[in-house]
Amino acid sequence: MARVKLTAGRVRDFELTGEQNQAFLWDSDAPGLAVRATRGAKAYIFQGRLNGKVFRVTIGDARVWGIDEARQEARRLQTAVDQGIDPRQQKADRIAEAEAQRIAEAQRETTVGEAWAEYVAARSPKWSEATQRDHDAMMKPGGEPRPKRGRRPGDSDKTLPGMLYPLAGVRLTDIDADMLQALMEANNARGKTQAALAFRMLRAFLNWCDQHKTYKNLIDLSAHKARAVRDQVQRSQAKDDCLQREMLRPWFEQVRQLSSATTAAYLQMVLLTGARSNELTGLRWDDVDFRWATLRIGDKVSDARTIPLTPYVAGLLRELKRINDTPPPEYRILHGKRIKNDLERWEPSPWVFSSAKSASGHAEDLSDAHERAAKAAGLPDITLHGLRRSFGTLAEWVECPSGVSAQIMGHAPSALAEKHYRVRPIDLLRLWHTRIEAWILTEAGIEQPNQDQAAPALRAVS
Repeated sequence: MARVKLTAGRVRDFELTGEQNQAFLWDSDAPGLAVRATRGAKAYIFQGRLNGKVFRVTIGDARVWGIDEARQEARRLQTAVDQGIDPRQQKADRIAEAEAQRIAEAQRETTVGEAWAEYVAARSPKWSEATQRDHDAMMKPGGEPRPKRGRRPGDSDKTLPGMLYPLAGVRLTDIDADMLQALMEANNARGKTQAALAFRMLRAFLNWCDQHKTYKNLIDLSAHKARAVRDQVQRSQAKDDCLQREMLRPWFEQVRQLSSATTAAYLQMVLLTGARSNELTGLRWDDVDFRWATLRIGDKVSDARTIPLTPYVAGLLRELKRINDTPPPEYRILHGKRIKNDLERWEPSPWVFSSAKSASGHAEDLSDAHERAAKAAGLPDITLHGLRRSFGTLAEWVECPSGVSAQIMGHAPSALAEKHYRVRPIDLLRLWHTRIEAWILTEAGIEQPNQDQAAPALRAVS
């Protein structure tokens, strides 16, 4: 292998000849250094031997590297080889280290909003629809038009940003106790209950980040644990809003006068079934079995539970079913014009509490309507969950076993006997559920429906 002392002229004039794919011009000064010529390119290379095997490493483009620089690099590589170090592995390690630094720098620029999106995507399969909705609302930028209905005097005609949205553009590495304290003070001014919910969501998010392989080194968990921050969080208090016996008559009178039959039926069903409000809004007609007098309700504890369809509730649902299955008239009046309805494409809604204004197709939150009805009845503030609490409380007037009312309401068994030694058939639940409904209707001054209307159909057999 002939060697010559590389000069600028020799490097410049060195070219491929004939049909060669590559050719080498070896340097006599630096061992292992050569110029390699290929089609349209020249580069300095180093050739060495390690563990009895020959290898080559590209130093760099001959148009960029000077000869002295290439010789210096070749000597450095030869020194590494003499020490038993593979220059190729050295190069790979340098590239990997640079890439790791680049990734680390990019990760340090990760914002709360970016990590939050990943957090929601990872955790939402385990959440209920309401939990998903709450998390989405916390990070909304706001500024959307607000409907006039339900808007209080002085409220903006645009929606406000979510309580955690101010953190969306903040880097995870920049979150500290002072920032969270200021955020909580601002959110408390908007509403302490929602501010406390926002804090709990943020705390769960930061704890998730602490377990994440990418984000665990970017956050300071002590930020949300600081005393100054936790002092801003309103302590959770058990609520006791509930309809008492003497409140039933005025409550039913006002609710039954609501202009929307769907809303009126929904509110009465929340009270008479003890179901969670969101369990009923998602009720489908496929979940209603008039023949066997049962309702299949989505459940917080298990996937679903089956409860009795009591006589009065059955009557409410039959009326909603009749309305739902009745096609619209051939024409409707819109802005003073007579417009023909598209009856060929019309079909009944699959939702029991359907809503044409809701994106989901069913009612979402009817608390405003209930608030108006309760106020008109002269009753204290009672939430939709207070109606659920009322069912459990009023059930005691008929001396209903607590395990029965708890099972109807969808409470998780709280005792060993309930978990393993109580298997109640639907008929036993129906016996007590019908008694509870009958007592409530009697106190409300409402005529009792025929109980046979909700009983499963029977037939004589020989």
